[in-house]
Amino acid sequence: MARDDALKDKIIKLGNKQKINAVAKYSDHPNPDIRMTVAMTLGMIPTYDSGMALIPLLRDTDPMVRASAATAAADIHAKHCEEYVKKLAFADNDPNVRQAAKSAFDRLKSSVI
Repeated sequence: MARDDALKDKIIKLGNKQKINAVAKYSDHPNPDIRMTVAMTLGMIPTYDSGMALIPLLRDTDPMVRASAATAAADIHAKHCEEYVKKLAFADNDPNVRQAAKSAFDRLKSSVI
């Protein structure tokens, strides 16, 4: 547990330094909490590359990771993620993911960036 917390802290610090590739390399970590931290961290870096790094997380097997990735995409106005978020909002099998993605999709639709 402490090891995972240390890794989460490391990911957030990398995100604060805008090191997208260093953050994204943890996108396939076996622990869904780590992948969720990656999604949230990418949601703090408003760049095209950050949005691109969110796409695999929008397809993640864990529902909380998908929900976090959808929210992160809206946070950074990643219009190129809009179709992925829309699919989650209307077709995901998890109601919590659909709810988070619907909120994210509404924010992306109304975004002018």
